[in-house]
Amino acid sequence: ALREVRLALLEADVNFKVVKQFLANVRERAVGAEVARSLTPSQQVVKIVHEELVALLGEPGKLDLSGAPPHVIMLVGLQGSGKTTTGAKLAQWLRKRSKHRPLLVAADTYRPAAITQLEVLGRQLEIPVYSEGNKTPPPEICRKALKHAEKEGHTLVLLDTAGRLHIDDDMMGELQKIKEITRPAEVLLVADAMTGQDAVRVADQFNQKVGITGLILTKVDGDARGGAAISMRSVTGVPIKFVGVGEKADAIEPFHPDRLSSRILGMG
Repeated sequence: ALREVRLALLEADVNFKVVKQFLANVRERAVGAEVARSLTPSQQVVKIVHEELVALLGEPGKLDLSGAPPHVIMLVGLQGSGKTTTGAKLAQWLRKRSKHRPLLVAADTYRPAAITQLEVLGRQLEIPVYSEGNKTPPPEICRKALKHAEKEGHTLVLLDTAGRLHIDDDMMGELQKIKEITRPAEVLLVADAMTGQDAVRVADQFNQKVGITGLILTKVDGDARGGAAISMRSVTGVPIKFVGVGEKADAIEPFHPDRLSSRILGMG
């Protein structure tokens, strides 16, 4: 039974070390009295696996928006992970549910279309966007955006920072600067559910250099089973807070560990 589980997890792109530790935990429970007493051992093993997966994925994290506004949420991640769209979706989600007045900040000055993309999304959702074009350094844009937010009475500031195709020191240095200036309540790593084994390295480096407080998993509606989520959660120890489940503006939802666990096992 565990061999099948191992294959399911590896096929779902869960990191090998994480799988090994996970199976050791399951074996410990399955070899004990729990299975012996149950009517059908195979069903009991699946149940244990499911429970352990849910435990490993952890409780869904809540956003920490305590203290005086404006609350800053900083989105980080590699290029192409869906940061810009996620920022707009999250702003919309928070505005609907908590009466916040969000401001989106275009701090990605490297990808030519990023600023335009955020402005278009802002117009569609009727959420204001602060941008200074691509000539001003991103830390400066974020500093001015915060002042603007205070003046205009925005309670929430979402920073769309630049992603790169790979992680480099300049990028990390810039993110550290932005973090120092804006003191964000949340630093969320936006990661593509399709990221395979590389997910662990990416999450680990962002966590070490910038210090993340949560994960947002995007493109969960695709073919990916979402094994990357387990690897990242396991390596960083930070909770998964949201999942993006489609292209639409409202296609973001709080993370449910039981749903993703069923998906990873290919049972849902």
